[in-house]
Amino acid sequence: MAGYVLNDNGEGPWGGGGGSGDGGDGDGGLGPRNPWSQPPRRRSGRRSSINPSAIEQLVNRGRERFGGRLPNGFENRSMWGWALLAFACLWIVLTSMHRVEPQQRGIVTRFGRYVATLGPGVGLTFPAPIDTVTKLNVDEIRQIDIGAGASDTSYLVLTGDENIIDLAYSVRWSIRDPELYMFALADPEDTIREVAESAMRAEIARVTLQDAIGPGRGAIEDRVQARMQQILDGYRAGIEVEGVAINQADPPSAVNDAFKAVSAAQQQAQSDINNANAYAQQMIAKAQGDAAAFDKVFAQYRLAPEVTRRRMYYETMEEVLSRVDKTVVETPGVMPYLPLPQAKPKPQAEGNASAGEGQ
Repeated sequence: MAGYVLNDNGEGPWGGGGGSGDGGDGDGGLGPRNPWSQPPRRRSGRRSSINPSAIEQLVNRGRERFGGRLPNGFENRSMWGWALLAFACLWIVLTSMHRVEPQQRGIVTRFGRYVATLGPGVGLTFPAPIDTVTKLNVDEIRQIDIGAGASDTSYLVLTGDENIIDLAYSVRWSIRDPELYMFALADPEDTIREVAESAMRAEIARVTLQDAIGPGRGAIEDRVQARMQQILDGYRAGIEVEGVAINQADPPSAVNDAFKAVSAAQQQAQSDINNANAYAQQMIAKAQGDAAAFDKVFAQYRLAPEVTRRRMYYETMEEVLSRVDKTVVETPGVMPYLPLPQAKPKPQAEGNASAGEGQ
């Protein structure tokens, strides 16, 4: 059976398509709906009085292009596109501008290869992941402690006179060349530690035990610092050694008591030697003074022997008799009783006289 064809007015083979006549399906029609008529088109609603945004205008244009509606999911895709665009712009701004502090330097690498160094201030680079900036603090003084609190024998060092000491020291260092520091060494801190141990062992092997634990520490520290700097410069490490400090230099704990006893005996012996040397210097100076005085007296004696001899006699007798309880006078013309202050009775004689009176 052949199908029915609609006419140009959208009416069926019996007519009365969308009008309000008999058998029509108009809004005011009372009869049954014609199955052959097209459904009435809905009129578009009134536009909102509010001005649409740019995104809404774009969506409306797309709807008009596709006959009043967009393909499924197109509106969501458009919103995600704008969000991704905003995120990309923010990413470019944040990863292209870099603020470097006065004590910092920024190392710029492009796909992993060094290209430039940013100084203090604000610098511009290509966004990540094209360019990557690593900030380094070049003014910070870092410190590595070696041998502090070690319980094993890894920090026992042999001295030049074949003694063993337990060392604990620290190394202070800073970054001198950021580019070399970043790319020359795989692990800078481990390298500095190994170089410090090597330099310290080499210097301790050249000195004695007394120099290592005594007044020779300062010279050892200076030589270790110079040796470390020379080795690190040969490695092109970009590191500046600020200083080396020996914090502990003691004998091993197993022989610490015996070592202290030996050290005390050595210090006492050295003290006795110093005292003996001081006394010898004093006696030598006195002997030299006496010899100089004798030379002067001998010179005067050669000029006037008799007068000098008598003077020496008088001075000698005066010195000898001044220490005895006696008074010497010449006998001619002297009275038998001399009321001299020195001629007082002795306390023993006075005591005997008092005892006789008591009897």
